Amino acid sequence: MPFQLPQQPAPALPARWCVFDGSQLWLLDKRLPSLPPEGCQLTGTSFLGVHEEHNLFMAELVGNRPEQGEWLPLRPALMALPAAQIQAAARAAQLRQFRHSHRYCGHCASPLQTSRDQVGKHCPSCGQVYYPRISPAMMVLVNRGRELLLARSPHFTPGMYSALAGFVEPGETLEECVHRETLEEVGIRVKNLRYAFSQSWPFPHSLMLAFTAEYDGGDIRPQEDEIEDAGWFDIDALPTLPSPISIAHHLIAHGRELILKQET
Repeated sequence: MPFQLPQQPAPALPARWCVFDGSQLWLLDKRLPSLPPEGCQLTGTSFLGVHEEHNLFMAELVGNRPEQGEWLPLRPALMALPAAQIQAAARAAQLRQFRHSHRYCGHCASPLQTSRDQVGKHCPSCGQVYYPRISPAMMVLVNRGRELLLARSPHFTPGMYSALAGFVEPGETLEECVHRETLEEVGIRVKNLRYAFSQSWPFPHSLMLAFTAEYDGGDIRPQEDEIEDAGWFDIDALPTLPSPISIAHHLIAHGRELILKQET
């Protein structure tokens, strides 16, 4: 369900809280709590919108942690949450990062003020306006018959492979990015691009846009320092894949389903 962004919370709706302590998020029973931690001091409390028929709030813990619940780094927290709450936590994490990194104007160094919409910031001295950064990145799953092209980066978990991905460069379209990245990273040309779906990914502010494509020539040549290994994998013999919460996992499953449908 998409976010609704009213200026004020809806009085009739229940709440969900994203409470941070440094880089860790507070969970109760693997869920976002419906109330802030009792007896704890909070700062930076703000309303982030309505999601899944819940008012979403964010705050920072000051002082001692509550005895109940658990504190997890963002990535493990997202993996622990129910699927319906991941997007809410991702929004909170990205807005938190923006507020921490935009305290002073990059043009004149004056302290920034929160804008009326409670999302952006503006400089009272020079008039500069700032909004949360969103970094578009493409991901592409290339197929050659029953085979999928998967690769692994040196920082991946041992044995794990994923679809190709890369950030969009200034002046570049998404389609041009797909062609450039596949050629740069593995030396492969592609054709018949099809948009699949997207995902907000708060590490720290990516918007992942997933595509499928067909092989159009070239031999695999992994890019030095970027790609540790790459290869063609039959859809019935796939290697270890990324976490089920990731867009890469969903894209690979989507690509496999498309191939199976073509065979029937």
